[in-house]
Amino acid sequence: MLRIAVPNKGSLSGPASAMLHEAGYRQRKESKELVTVDPDNEVEFFYLRPKDIAIYVASGKLDIGITGRDLLLDSGANAEEILPLNFGRSTFRYATKPGTAKGPEDFGGMTIATSYEGIVAKHLADQGIDASVVHLDGAVETAIELGVAQIIADVVETGTSLRNAGLEVIGEPILKSEATVIRRTGAGTDDPKVAQFLRRLQGVLVARSYVMMDYDCRAEHLERAVALTPGLESPTISPLHNEGWVAVRAMVPAKEAQRIMDDLYELGARAILTTSIHACRL
Repeated sequence: MLRIAVPNKGSLSGPASAMLHEAGYRQRKESKELVTVDPDNEVEFFYLRPKDIAIYVASGKLDIGITGRDLLLDSGANAEEILPLNFGRSTFRYATKPGTAKGPEDFGGMTIATSYEGIVAKHLADQGIDASVVHLDGAVETAIELGVAQIIADVVETGTSLRNAGLEVIGEPILKSEATVIRRTGAGTDDPKVAQFLRRLQGVLVARSYVMMDYDCRAEHLERAVALTPGLESPTISPLHNEGWVAVRAMVPAKEAQRIMDDLYELGARAILTTSIHACRL
């Protein structure tokens, strides 16, 4: 069986299990379950701490895993990304009290507090900056107030918690992270079971990003309509009973669907419908 690591808790856990369910895999029914076997798909899912997943995958004990890019890089494990999953997005940045520093070039001799010691140490080393890094498991915002560090490095979403702590974001982002499928470095994706797993997840990603659009339009407007809805290969076009009219079906990006519907209506298209796509193979 294919052995796959899945986050057992945290912000990645729910979305990861939801994506796997959409891809047709059995998932655990209770949060206390540590292993779920899906005999129909010949897969075993192991629910592990997100920070440990890269280490298990790198050891070869598990074939692939789902974790965050930040957790993969921070672990230093011998594993690599093979498919970004478009959820769990975050930005990792430095922050400090106003006037302390403008960016990493000013960090010389300072101490930086973070929960991601591996990422920060590598970032500083890559830039030739001589600064100390102290590891904290959480609530790094208080490190400056308590005198543990002059700088912090942490995940920043809106920046509200930092501002509430009297801090400001400085410098360019250290890292932009998201959930990703990982595998032991060099293992590749030639294994048929791994390739099938990736195709299923890619199908979910496409299904989430596109909708199916159907509409009727006059034949003389067809070329302009097709320019708005080219589809992935080309749209499906069928003649209607009413002479001079055709029916068109094509996949369109979900985020652009409303604008495309407006443009088609202005062009004279009618009976414009969109439907969700639950799964696909391209």
